[in-house]
Parts: sequence; C-alpha cells; structure tokens
Amino acid sequence: MRLPTLKPIGIRAPRTMGPGSVSSLLKIALDVAYVLLMLITGILLLAFVAAIFVPMTDALADQAVTVGEGSDARQFALTRTLILFGLGATAAYFAGFLLILRQLRLIFRTLIQGDPFMPDNVRRLRQIGLTLAVVTGGVWVAQGLVAARLAPGVMERQGFGELLTPIFSVLVVFVLAEVFREGARLRHESELTI
Repeated sequence: MRLPTLKPIGIRAPRTMGPGSVSSLLKIALDVAYVLLMLITGILLLAFVAAIFVPMTDALADQAVTVGEGSDARQFALTRTLILFGLGATAAYFAGFLLILRQLRLIFRTLIQGDPFMPDNVRRLRQIGLTLAVVTGGVWVAQGLVAARLAPGVMERQGFGELLTPIFSVLVVFVLAEVFREGARLRHESELTI
C-alpha cells in the first residue's frame, strides 16, 4: 500500500532583496525613523542653542531636579549648566543614532537594488561600528559624570558588565563589515574572470 504524496501548498519564503522585498519594507521603516529622529535632534539642538542665549527666568531658576527615589532622593537646583549638559548629551546621543540610521538607509538601498556586496557598504558598516562605539563611550562617560558629580551615592557608575552587550554589538558590526569586504572582493574577482 502506497501512501499518498503531499503536495506543497504554495507557501513561499518572502524575498529578502530587490524591489517589493522585506528589505524595501525595512527601508521604509528606516526612512520614517530617520525623519522622526532628525526632527527630535533638530528640536534638541534648537533648545540647546536657546538655553545658551536666553536668560533664565526666576520661575525656572527656582525649580529643582530630583535624583533618586524614596529616602535616597536628592534635590538639586536647576542651573543653566545642568540644562546645557542634559540637552547637549541628549542631542549628541540622538545625533549618533541619526548617523547610524543614515548609513543603514544607504545599505538597505543597495539591498533593494540586489547588490549588497559593494565596497561602499564596507565603509558604511565600519562607520556604523565606530559611531556605535563613540555613542557607547559617550553614554558611559556621561553616566560616570552624573554619578560622580550630580548624584554621588544615589546613582552608581556604569560597570564593565553593562558594557558587554554594546561592545559585543560593535564587534559584530565590524565582523559584518569584513564579511561584506570579502563578498565585495569575491564579486570583483568573479567580474574579472567573466
């Protein structure tokens, strides 16, 4: 007795590259995120410049910032330096990710074109890795400054354990850059042999 053979029901895996692929959907999401991040960064930069030149009002100078919770909470006067530090650090953080999104959008454009192994993508991935490393280092330094100056005893400095995931992410991006470099090299060699 033979068992009946099953026929495939026609479910295909989605295309990952080319027009109408998953890459093109992700590119649209990256475009939207890029525009939103650009707006947020622009607003933060305008607020930073305004904080430099606009005099503080008495009502703003009388405000306080609470750091910590419960019995460990401390209040600090809201100063121009504190406002500039907060706005500047936040704007720099968003600007770093804006640079990363810009490079990702360019990489995804090559995925939609069906040609990801381009030398430019190697450079873009290296820039993403470097920017991610700078943002991670900046956050680590900023948190250290806040823990040491603004909230000693309330906020702890970031330890090395918390840096493991960002460092791993940076290393993965640099490894991907080398994979793309090797792919670009192999593609160039195959074009020469044809």
